Amino acid sequence: MRKVIVTEFLTLDGVYEDSTPWQRGYSPDSGPFKHDELFDSGALLLGRVTYQGFARYWPTATDTGAFGERMNSLPKFVATTTLTSLTWNATSLGEDVPGAVRALKEQDGRNLLVYGSGTLVQTLLRHSLVDELRLMVYPLVLGSGKRLFAGGDRLPLNLTASRDLGAGVLLLTYEPAPRR
Repeated sequence: MRKVIVTEFLTLDGVYEDSTPWQRGYSPDSGPFKHDELFDSGALLLGRVTYQGFARYWPTATDTGAFGERMNSLPKFVATTTLTSLTWNATSLGEDVPGAVRALKEQDGRNLLVYGSGTLVQTLLRHSLVDELRLMVYPLVLGSGKRLFAGGDRLPLNLTASRDLGAGVLLLTYEPAPRR
């Protein structure tokens, strides 16, 4: 059975998306971590916005080496209700995203990796489909923007690992705790 692993860049106040490129100016040593998680995965789960950004960049990116080759060759499963045609080795998850992800989890193979895709992550969390949550927390409070944890959903978590990536950025790894 495959696991769903989520990796998310967050500010201290839980913002994952804002109109400004807030990660600029920080240089965490996340290269080995990002490399290992990509190569340990068997497919990517992406929201529409993340998919469109990645699909514009990765197929034509140069000098990305083995990482770029892996990113381009992995199967991608996209949560979208608006895109009718997908490229870049991608398949739509269809109308029933939780059901499709449950079916993918039941297959044999390597884990399913979610990069960004905050709205998809919120759906997966709401349906108890996330097995591991890796939060790269930046030392910044924005005060506004799209928050990963919004809407009043209760989500008990167990911290399983933490690592200082430098530049004040912490990698915090959680697993869902049993709900009470």
